[in-house]
Amino acid sequence: MSRAPVWRALAALAVIVTSIIITVSLSPRLGLDLRGGTQLVFEARDSPTVKADSESADRALDVLRRRADALGVVDPTLIRSGERRIVVELPGILDPTQAAEVIGRTAQLSIHPVLALAEETDQTAPRDENGQRLRIGPAAISGDGITGAGERTDPQRGPGWSVEINFRDARAWQQLTGEVACAAPGDPRRRIAIVLDQKIISSPQLNPSIACGAGIPGGSTDITGSFGYEAARDLAVLIKGGALPVPLDLVEQRSVGPTLGADAIDASAKAAITGLILTTLFIIVVYRLAGLLAAVALAGYGLISYAVLVAMGATFTLSGLAGFVLAIGIAIDACVLIFERAREEYGRAPRRGLRADLDLGFKHAWSAIADSNITTLIAAGILFWLASGPVKGFGVTLGIGVLASLVSAMLITRVLTQAVIGRVGPKASGIGSAGRIRSWLTRRNPSIMAARRWWLAIAGGLVAVALAGTLTQGLNFGVEFTGGRAVEFTTSGTVPGDVARRAVADAGHPSAVVHSSAGLVSIRAGQLTPEDVARIQDSLRGHAGEVTKRRDEFIGPSMGAELRRNAAIAIIVAMAAQLVYLAVRFRWTFGVAAVLALLVDVAVVLGLFAWLGKPVDGIFLAAMLTIVGYSVNDKVVVFDRVRELWSSKDHLPEAVNSAILQTVPRTINTGLGALFILGALAVFGADSLHNFAIALVTGIVAGTLSSSFVAGPIAIALNRFDRNPPTSRPQSPR
Repeated sequence: MSRAPVWRALAALAVIVTSIIITVSLSPRLGLDLRGGTQLVFEARDSPTVKADSESADRALDVLRRRADALGVVDPTLIRSGERRIVVELPGILDPTQAAEVIGRTAQLSIHPVLALAEETDQTAPRDENGQRLRIGPAAISGDGITGAGERTDPQRGPGWSVEINFRDARAWQQLTGEVACAAPGDPRRRIAIVLDQKIISSPQLNPSIACGAGIPGGSTDITGSFGYEAARDLAVLIKGGALPVPLDLVEQRSVGPTLGADAIDASAKAAITGLILTTLFIIVVYRLAGLLAAVALAGYGLISYAVLVAMGATFTLSGLAGFVLAIGIAIDACVLIFERAREEYGRAPRRGLRADLDLGFKHAWSAIADSNITTLIAAGILFWLASGPVKGFGVTLGIGVLASLVSAMLITRVLTQAVIGRVGPKASGIGSAGRIRSWLTRRNPSIMAARRWWLAIAGGLVAVALAGTLTQGLNFGVEFTGGRAVEFTTSGTVPGDVARRAVADAGHPSAVVHSSAGLVSIRAGQLTPEDVARIQDSLRGHAGEVTKRRDEFIGPSMGAELRRNAAIAIIVAMAAQLVYLAVRFRWTFGVAAVLALLVDVAVVLGLFAWLGKPVDGIFLAAMLTIVGYSVNDKVVVFDRVRELWSSKDHLPEAVNSAILQTVPRTINTGLGALFILGALAVFGADSLHNFAIALVTGIVAGTLSSSFVAGPIAIALNRFDRNPPTSRPQSPR
């Protein structure tokens, strides 16, 4: 074995061993859609005294973290997103009302002397706990003067709970109570007002035994009232966490039940295992020993990408599965490209030897592999840079997956095949025969481009049907893009759609969009408060028996508009960047042809979802991004072969026709490998993954066909503007 393969073997071994160590030693961080809990997104806004910027948001983040810790949340996650936005993830907390109230409340506590009773008509005077209006003086003790708080119960006072607060300056508390004690018993001025967020939560009158000027020593007091345990604990959490420096608005909230997360993990695992087994069997049948070694390398891809994500502390979510699926397709595609090129080389010179043909296969496939991966990495980088939420996570997963697939195909697969191929016969190796598809195409040599005008006409008809569906049926946008609240309930029995709609209407929301299926009722409306959700749940119980909330999502109007805008900008910029790369790497006509064909793919999927009325939500967006990546990758492979052949052909149509025929085996084998995985997702996946699989299957089929029947004819039509053949890399020896 030469020195270069030894270095490759050592590098592959180091990567695998490192990945195994990381996988064994670190645990994955699951998103809330997989483990259950509540995610809150707050946006800071200016107060009269403090500007909402990154500094004030960081200080607010510290306060929220102390509150989450005081609530006893296990492993909470709090991060600042952008300059003014804070993302809070609370595993195990399923009540969004409680979470938002306790975590996001401004909690500006202060203690004031009471000056007098106020007139009921004085709307500027706050009410006390009994509904009576009080005129209060300036704050004697602010929130900064309080060091701690805790709930407590005292049997001597009877049942109920109180909140003990401790002061940083005991003398300030004693001085305030000493001055208030100078008023006669029963006089309103003998009371102290404890104010939280401009509301009086307690205004006790000092005990008559406290003498004027003496005050209360000790630096602590109790807030009493009609407190149960949870109310006392929540108030203590707010006081102990401190006051927020700026007000926070809740712009997004998602709650997922633990059973839904467990079901999603189980379904995704079944789909992944089944899909990978089918894909492995398929590539072994097609490529025999080489396919078996590629399957081993594909397992290495999964190990490497998982280890990198775990080491980075990335969060595993359902939408991140989209990037992983696309990267699996890229990893399979790279191996198929290599093996098909090796088969071509063997057919040209069988006596050269299998190992030499395999080396040439790696060499000549590298151009297409590099170009397709670079275009995908460009898209992933732009999505991470410009997008937000699940789209950003998709970009991270996709980028890591692409790099891992390169290591899998160009390093691990190469080491394994170079060590084994050449020691077995041509037939057993898998690269010593042309394959049935290639042999059939070689015999028939169909002239696909002769009917290129018909192909473009058919594509135009499909686009017209898709646009008609989009315009007449409209797109069923999810709350991620429209704003509002979407809630899903599981029921003990099937509730007919009209009955579910009547129950929601009885709860006061006749205009809500209601869908009912076996054991599941989903509701979407622009204006639904947590209290409205509780009333709807109670109303459904009257028709469906036991009703359990399994998902609750709220997106503020500004957040929905931002997600729409950022997603659209990210996709447009990604496509433009890919066009520029293709124009520079190939020629501008190829870049324009690839993007126009890509628009056909996108239109077909959008039209299908419009006609079927399926939801266009975050999962659908991840599917569309996957389709964009796969489609561009497929067209790069075709145009890479066109560039190679054009210099030896007199006319571009002939070069395009030959390129399509030569890449058909790769296209079919790659597409079938991806469809096995998607078919498993459609069968075993959760509801959202089912729609994801439908979109991807449609997009992959459309993208595969458009690479030959749309991108090729468009490139030929545009050739009149630029007739010079591109520079081709040297042909392989014959």
